[in-house]
Amino acid sequence: MAALRHGETSSRELTRACLARIQRLEPSLHAFLYLASDSALAQAAAADRELAALRKADSQSTQPLLGIPIAIKDVLAVEGLPCTAGSKILEGFIPPFTATAVKRLQEAGAIVIGKTNTDEFAMGSSTENSAYGVTHNPWDTSRVPGGSSGGSAAAVAARLIPAALGTDTGGSVRQPASFCGVTGLKPTYGRVSRYGLVAYGSSLDCVGALARTAEDVAILFQIMAGRDPLDATTADAPVSKIEFVGADTRLPLRGLRIGVPKEYFVRGIQAEVEAGVRQAVSVLEGLGAEVHEISLPHTEYALPVYYILAPAEASANLARYDGIRYGPRIQAESMWDIFYRTRGGKFGAEVERRIMLGVYALSAGYYDAYYGQAQKARTLIQRDFEQAFEQVDCIAAPVAPTTAFPIGAHGDDPLAMYLEDVFTLPANLAGVPGLAFPVGFDRAGLPVGMQLMGKHFREAVLLRMAHAYQQVTDWHLRAPSL
Repeated sequence: MAALRHGETSSRELTRACLARIQRLEPSLHAFLYLASDSALAQAAAADRELAALRKADSQSTQPLLGIPIAIKDVLAVEGLPCTAGSKILEGFIPPFTATAVKRLQEAGAIVIGKTNTDEFAMGSSTENSAYGVTHNPWDTSRVPGGSSGGSAAAVAARLIPAALGTDTGGSVRQPASFCGVTGLKPTYGRVSRYGLVAYGSSLDCVGALARTAEDVAILFQIMAGRDPLDATTADAPVSKIEFVGADTRLPLRGLRIGVPKEYFVRGIQAEVEAGVRQAVSVLEGLGAEVHEISLPHTEYALPVYYILAPAEASANLARYDGIRYGPRIQAESMWDIFYRTRGGKFGAEVERRIMLGVYALSAGYYDAYYGQAQKARTLIQRDFEQAFEQVDCIAAPVAPTTAFPIGAHGDDPLAMYLEDVFTLPANLAGVPGLAFPVGFDRAGLPVGMQLMGKHFREAVLLRMAHAYQQVTDWHLRAPSL
């Protein structure tokens, strides 16, 4: 951004460089589903004219992202660009409006360079469920990038673009950020508008951001966050400028308390993941933070609770995709046959599985036994976090039990795939913010990530802690050798 302001480069040069790198590396990564090359270059040219005028007038732009190219996960609507949500049932759909989060970035001067790959309807932990092909991890193209925001994470990690938007329903920003070695934020539920987001689980979905550093993520977050009259679930909470420089530059985290939950360090976690997280906590302690062991006793219920509630909400949200109002239609003699044939032929296996799970959990005779009980357990998980935050300012934990796994490793075992989300689901159920960032590598050269979870609307604390960590380490600066 500084280089653009000072005229050391141009937005058009930057955008051309991103497009050239995407075209060169896309065959091995498949991070993008659509490139808006012509419109991006046109916007870049307009940004350059405005930047030149500002320099001539010796004035500062009121648009903090003027001329910066970004990518958008293909579950967020951008007017005039395809929006498939990684599904054949939305193939060819072009929305006539733009998601609020994206629009706010565009108003800040950002240039949308394209739409990134995603698990179908954001249902997955590996981006293998996309109807348009698998995204590959830039650190090892035989491995997954995580999901469902795997395209966005891979694009940032491979230096295809400076930043990207993702969404997080059960870990879909944080887990791919961990697997790809970038920084990813899931805000507090209701902090960023969901207007224009293709819904998966409406009480869980969050729009988040991925970039190389906590500072870059903070810039995107502050622009996107805030009340939106188009989304009744957005909170009317002030979004103040995040300051990274504390009063004590030697101990920038003095006075902050970190909780380390014993339930997140369980048998079966990869040794290098645990070692990386514990070492990172020690670094934060050396920067002035206090470290305390805490307990989140109902963590063990998070996985079954999520896989009742999220599919239940998905079964209702996805009922609108019927071959009549959106996307392609498989013709039949009756309206009901059109529904059956279109949904049966265009939804992928994982989406069908979750719809069936959700319908079952909501059906007469099972609602109280499954959905009702899951909501009660969710309340217990929320109380765990509330009680923990009476003692500490944030919680440090692994993002996933392992580093990135091989493509196809869990293809025949949905439960094994669901277990990849075991450490990220609780934050979504409680509605608290979470930030993932790299803290090392395993023996295979794959990134290890850690997450910080905080109090509602206290994203600034998480970003400040990660920024302090990134000032004394270089894990976030390392790039895959593609």
